[in-house]
Amino acid sequence: MSIFYKIFVSFLVFGMKIGVFFSSKIRKGVEGRRKSFSIVQEKLKNQKVIWMHASSLGEYEQGLPVLEKLKKEYPDYKILVTFFSPSGHENVIKKQNIADAVCYLPFDKKSTIQEFISQFDTKIFFTIKYDFWYHLLRELHRNGTKVFVVSALFYEKQIFFKPWGKWFVCNLKENIDWFFHQTSHSMQLAKEIGLVKSSVSGDTRFDRVKQIRKQNIFIPFIDEFKEDKTLIVFGSSWESEENIAKTIYENTLDVKIIIAPHSLKRVESLKKIFPEALLYSEISSYPSIEIQKSRILIVDSIGLLSKLYSYGDAAVIGGGFHSAGLHNILEAAVFSIPIIFGNHYKKNPEADALISCGGGRSFPDEHSAAVFVLNLIQDKELLSKMSQNAEKFIFSQPNATQIVINKILELMEK
Repeated sequence: MSIFYKIFVSFLVFGMKIGVFFSSKIRKGVEGRRKSFSIVQEKLKNQKVIWMHASSLGEYEQGLPVLEKLKKEYPDYKILVTFFSPSGHENVIKKQNIADAVCYLPFDKKSTIQEFISQFDTKIFFTIKYDFWYHLLRELHRNGTKVFVVSALFYEKQIFFKPWGKWFVCNLKENIDWFFHQTSHSMQLAKEIGLVKSSVSGDTRFDRVKQIRKQNIFIPFIDEFKEDKTLIVFGSSWESEENIAKTIYENTLDVKIIIAPHSLKRVESLKKIFPEALLYSEISSYPSIEIQKSRILIVDSIGLLSKLYSYGDAAVIGGGFHSAGLHNILEAAVFSIPIIFGNHYKKNPEADALISCGGGRSFPDEHSAAVFVLNLIQDKELLSKMSQNAEKFIFSQPNATQIVINKILELMEK
C-alpha cells in the first residue's frame, strides 16, 4: 500500500503547484516550503531540538502549553515549530513566539524528509491531534527520536478504521512512543486497532485558554462602546452567524453587538449589511459620543478575538452552520459566558460536553438560534446560570499539560 501513499503525495505536490495560480494561500505554502531547508540550516544546524508539528493555528495553540513546559525542562534544546497550513505559519511568524525556528513541513517524500531531519538532532517530536505523515514518523523513529501525539483524537470515520488503512496503522504502532488522548472514547478506538501505548490526558486547549484568561485582556475603546449594555460577541463568524446578528440587531435596542469575521474578506459584506456599524480600525477617529451611541462594531483587525470575549455577556461562535466546522468555543467559554453555535461539530467533543453541562447550546438553523439569543438577552436568570455552567466546565478540566509532561519525562528517562 505504500506505493499508493507515494502516488497520493505526488498528486498532493502536483495539485499544490497548480493551485499557486488560483490561491494565494496555496502559493504561500508552496513558496514557504522552498525556504524550510535554509531556515533550519541557519538556525538549528547540528543542534539538539524539540520539534512540534501543527497542521494549523488551532493545533499550534493546542500544543503550545506542552512546548512551553518542555522548554523549561530542557532549556538547552532548540525549539522547532512546523506547519502544514499557511494560516498557522503566517500568524505565528508575525508575533513573538517560543520557537527558535518556524517553517513549513516539507512534503512527505522519503528523500526530502531524510535530508530535512538530518540537519539537526531531534530529541523529542510531537504532533497535534491527528496530523500524521508516514515518512516523517518512520524516519524520526529510525533516528532514535521519541515521538508523541498530543491531544490525539480518533473517530470512527478515519482511514485507520477502514480495511485499506491497516498499513498506516502499522506505521503508527511502530513509530509512535505514546498517544495522549483527549477523550476515553478516542483511546478506546485506538486500542481496538492495536495502538495500546496510550492514555487519556484531556485536551491541552483548556490549559491554553486558562493561560489567555490570566494575560492582559484590555482592548482600547471596548468598554466605552459597551457601556452598561448586554454585549453579544460573534466570533469567527460566517454568513449564517451574521444573519443571526442581523435578526438580533433588528429586534432589540438593548444589546450591543461585536462581529469578528472568520476572514477579513467578509468585512466589505458586513459593511453592506450593517452600514451604520463602526470599524475597529477607525474607532480612534470617532467622537466618544458616537462610539457610545453605536450598537454594532465590526472588528477588521486580527489577533483581538480571544480578548474580546472577556467583554461579552454571551458569544455566538462561527462555523457550526457551515461545512467548514465549528471554530474554537473554549476561548470564549473560559470567560464564563454562554456559548451558542450551529450543530456541525462532529470533531469537537468539547461542544457536546459544554452542552451537557448547560453552558452552551447548539441549533440546526439560524432562526432557532436567533430566537434563543433574543430570549437569553431578556432572561437574566438563564444568562447567569449558563455563565456559571460554562465557568464550571472550563475549570473542572484536568491539567492535561502536566499529565503529558510527566509521562514524556518518564519515557525520556527510559
